[in-house]
Amino acid sequence: MSSAPVLLWFRQDLRLADHRALAAAIAAARPIVPVFVLDDETPSEWRMGGASRWWLHQSLAALSRDLERLGSRLVLRRGQAIDVLETLAEETGAEAVYASRCYEPRARRLEDHIARRFEAIGKTFRRFAGGLLFEPEVPTTKAGEPFRVFTPFYKACLALDPPKAPLPRPDKRLPSPESWPGSDDLEDWELLPTKPDWAGGMRETWEPGEAGAEKRLLRFLDMAMAGYSDKRNRPDIEGTSRLSPHLHFGDISPHRCWHAVEERLASADDGRGESGGRSFLRELVWREFSYHLLFHWPDLPEKAFRPEFEDFPWDEDATALAAWQRGRTGYPIVDAGMRELWETGWMHNRVRMVTASFLIKHLLIPWQAGEDWFWDTLVDADLASNSASWQWVAGSGADAAPYFRIFNPMLQSKKFDPKGDYIRRYVPELAELPTEHLHAPWEASADVLKAAGVKLGESYPKPLVDHGLARKRALEAYEVIRRAER
Repeated sequence: MSSAPVLLWFRQDLRLADHRALAAAIAAARPIVPVFVLDDETPSEWRMGGASRWWLHQSLAALSRDLERLGSRLVLRRGQAIDVLETLAEETGAEAVYASRCYEPRARRLEDHIARRFEAIGKTFRRFAGGLLFEPEVPTTKAGEPFRVFTPFYKACLALDPPKAPLPRPDKRLPSPESWPGSDDLEDWELLPTKPDWAGGMRETWEPGEAGAEKRLLRFLDMAMAGYSDKRNRPDIEGTSRLSPHLHFGDISPHRCWHAVEERLASADDGRGESGGRSFLRELVWREFSYHLLFHWPDLPEKAFRPEFEDFPWDEDATALAAWQRGRTGYPIVDAGMRELWETGWMHNRVRMVTASFLIKHLLIPWQAGEDWFWDTLVDADLASNSASWQWVAGSGADAAPYFRIFNPMLQSKKFDPKGDYIRRYVPELAELPTEHLHAPWEASADVLKAAGVKLGESYPKPLVDHGLARKRALEAYEVIRRAER
């Protein structure tokens, strides 16, 4: 074994199974120094939000424990990644850094910078795939251009070689250096909220880390996959995988998820779950499409994909924005979603679309304001998925929803939360209302409201806007875009 260690730089790949950089480091037969760098000093508009910092702390703690079980440890350092890695290379005598690729614009620039710096000092920087099923450069149109529409992108991905089978978790002790470099204490990074501690709901809801991700996957395969096609739009039941934060932080790889579903489908003799499984795999490719867009259009998080939307007549209403953020819009399904987000760090995808549509089209508040709020409050805050999804709802993105598609909150509520269980859970002040009035309490009679203990404008707000008038105003505003397209 060569005495020169390899620095194994963990990033958005906080796991040991299906980790190609780790497998390569083991194959190199050198001591391995696992390291995570908290680079939150470099100015960046997309520095991690509060919910993401909470998740990161938990995942790092889990990864550290897993490494210790293999006779290794996780070295924590804070600072600019390029400087920290160079310093660690000097301290340990490491001749190489192995890392998984990241695809956000800043991360790509950093990787290129590190590669040049290490080449200049005679050291190696190796990048490995692992965070996506297909590297974003690979799917292209027949003309060799990146895709702008999902369906042809999806078909092109399916025509490629299937995603690689996941690599097994190491089952032997990892080779360690003769001496370990110093490490920060995770608690000193103060990633967790303290005054106040608003993370109680997240602690009750989530188990970050590789073991928690595996439990989520198996629970999905056993309980939800068969009905996924129909149930994934229902926030009142457990119909989705809830794997998104695990995928973002790399607690689990998309390859593991893909092949687990394929294996389950292959073992089902009666075809049970075929529709649900294929629908889930399609959602994994939708995640790939978001990264494809961000990779090829790096200003996606800040700038409208369709340039004509730069002239959209937005309404900068700070009071309305605050009401939306707090879940005080007067529309129960919207408020339930925003409160679920604040309590658990997550929101059901159907409700994400409803709440986003309400902010953009009912209130005419710029999509970037919603994107910013989700970035701070989501445990699965993902730059690619977040920006692509907000632009999709706004109509300004690739393969976007039609401008005239304005979700009716009451109809969405009745269709996808028919008994009102979701609303009652997150908007408890309406819990005693009869179901027929729960989706639009302002339509209930005074007697019904009184019997349920609801005082509109006091215990629960009146609607911020009238749906019909707001829809009319939104369509008039979108005419600005239509005229620009002519």
